[in-house]
Amino acid sequence: MTTPILHHYEFSTFSEKIRTALGYKQLAWKSVDIPGLPPRPLLTPLTGGYRRAPVLQIGADIYCDTHAILSALERLKPTPSLFPSDTEGLARGLGFAWERQMWVPTIGVLVHFIGEHIPPEFIKDRKEGYLGIDISKNAMAPQFQEHVQFVRGQIAWLAQAVTTHKYVLGDQLSAADLACWQTIFLLRKNCPPEVDTLLNLGPIVPWYDRIAALGHGTSTAMTPEEAFEIAKTSKPQPVTHITASANSEGIAVGSKVSVTPEDNARVPVVGTLVASDAFNIVIHRHDDVAGDLHVHFPRLGYTLVAA
Repeated sequence: MTTPILHHYEFSTFSEKIRTALGYKQLAWKSVDIPGLPPRPLLTPLTGGYRRAPVLQIGADIYCDTHAILSALERLKPTPSLFPSDTEGLARGLGFAWERQMWVPTIGVLVHFIGEHIPPEFIKDRKEGYLGIDISKNAMAPQFQEHVQFVRGQIAWLAQAVTTHKYVLGDQLSAADLACWQTIFLLRKNCPPEVDTLLNLGPIVPWYDRIAALGHGTSTAMTPEEAFEIAKTSKPQPVTHITASANSEGIAVGSKVSVTPEDNARVPVVGTLVASDAFNIVIHRHDDVAGDLHVHFPRLGYTLVAA
């Protein structure tokens, strides 16, 4: 089973990043709609508790975090590339830095405009189980001007880049574009038009529209039950994209380990180390119902420890 299955929900901007990557690569994929909040009873056994969205499934291989997902899509269909002309290092590093630094300020601007429409249970979950901060409109209001200034500063260099060239790193789209684009998508999709003036978005609108025009590829709805059955009846594929299994922690392949996000949604996923290098972590998990699974993470942004 090589058809990618995306577990995602509509409001998730990180899901939109991957939906757009699927559009860029013109892939056919299966779409599994998941709730914006746990519980997700048929996804959690596949991920081992990882609670961010989206999650990509290819058979019994489960990819967590958009950075691992983009790499999986690149291996699945190398052209058009998300890392053109030897930009992989820059695209990965810039995308990671943008998302890590921009996420909370972007939310601060978002809730200023639509905070009263965000369900209380969503705010409670983000405070207690995900971000660890109160993202309600009243709680974030005192930092609104600070958040606006931060976002404007980031938009300024982005505008300089994409008015000099078509995309962030040149005249071809890269993963860095998708990382920058998805946070702006969240604001432009949900905020009134004055957000463009507030954040000086005008110069980047042509770049924004070029990426929006990529679409989402060709998706077919799939139920969580169908996706779970595919995982159950599949076997994890051999790990061939990791050339070295050494890790600086000195953890041997076959050891019991846990993998935990560094910043938020810090739920450890426990399994047996299959392979790791400077960019990837792959662990084996056995679920009593789903069977044997490989769960994939990017190395950047995650902590690997012996369990």
